[in-house]
Amino acid sequence: MIRCQSLRWGAPGQPLTPAVDFALPAGSLTAVIGANGSGKSSLLKVIAGLQKPLSGKILLDVPRQGGLSFLPQQQHLDRQFPISLQELVAAGFWGSKQSTEVRKQKLERALHDWCLSGLEQRPLMALSGGELQRALLARLSLAEAPLLLLDEPHAALDELGQELLWQHIHAWHAAGRTLLIVCHDLAAVRQHISQTLLIKSSGCTLGLSTELIRQQPQTEVA
Repeated sequence: MIRCQSLRWGAPGQPLTPAVDFALPAGSLTAVIGANGSGKSSLLKVIAGLQKPLSGKILLDVPRQGGLSFLPQQQHLDRQFPISLQELVAAGFWGSKQSTEVRKQKLERALHDWCLSGLEQRPLMALSGGELQRALLARLSLAEAPLLLLDEPHAALDELGQELLWQHIHAWHAAGRTLLIVCHDLAAVRQHISQTLLIKSSGCTLGLSTELIRQQPQTEVA
């Protein structure tokens, strides 16, 4: 599903790691961990095609259209943009050929599943951080892409929101989707994700979460 060959990324002339090689099979669930500034979010952007690598190749075994969905950090979203929560979530149908009735039913289900019913007409600026994050996750769930890239999906979520998040992550994984998740909550990684990609200045290591979390700087371990 994801194969990186001699990959280097970062600012021009400033690679964050030496050239790295790793492969993630279809249907895998993988956490991405590392110290602040190690390049976790940048790696997801490179895989998503939003940022060019400095060198190397990324091979994705997914359809060109609709094969990948990316959840960015919410600070990159313009909260002043004049759309409602419902319109934001419905953007997950972009490129879909489903009928209007089917999309209406799926939208209602997504709003219900993420505890957003009743908030449909609220503008983005009126949403709390947790409500906005659940709306972004609901939008992601409507896209139905086989490859999901999630950058800190737990950000701003309260206990209920985090419970919903992990329920959906496990459901997506059980359905055969491939997930790559940047997560700073290492306690949650230990509990929910068995495979981890650790990024350090010396390179990347793919292995068991329980083993790689021990290699994190103590200030990063939850």
